[in-house]
Amino acid sequence: MASDRRSTLRPWLGTLLFVLVLPGTVMIYLPWALTGFQSQEPLLGTSLTRVAGVLVLIAAIPLFLEFLWRFVEEGHGTPAPIAPTEKLVVGGTFRRVRNPGYVAVVGILLGEALVLGSVVLLAYAAGIWLIFHLFVLLYEEPTLRRQFGTEYEAYCRRVPRWLPRLGNRGDP
Repeated sequence: MASDRRSTLRPWLGTLLFVLVLPGTVMIYLPWALTGFQSQEPLLGTSLTRVAGVLVLIAAIPLFLEFLWRFVEEGHGTPAPIAPTEKLVVGGTFRRVRNPGYVAVVGILLGEALVLGSVVLLAYAAGIWLIFHLFVLLYEEPTLRRQFGTEYEAYCRRVPRWLPRLGNRGDP
């Protein structure tokens, strides 16, 4: 048991550092720099957009935390490309969508934009999604194909990249 904790200590520390630097910058610092977290008039002129933003945040934050937990505990690594997982992560929300961490980050940004009534944050969220999409296509997927081969190919056939699959079709 103690060796199990020691074996995950390094990935947890690496993940914490990664979150503070990259997602922390993308989800907290840059939105603050763009808006000062000052609320504007609600988007679409209705406070229902703020409620929708809160609901999106309530869904996205646990998704992000579960994504981190899976990388460390199931994959035995971190989300950082310099300290990747040893195993292909396919459990939990990874059974529904191949990129739950990116979906969660964009969801958090969307939630912030809706809560703050910020068109600037809405555009920022779209830009971040585009960056994620290009990163996934140009780096992440080719790297995972080389690392995990047919296991990753089968996973790609079973699980969509961005829009979560609902139901239990094809779950292992």
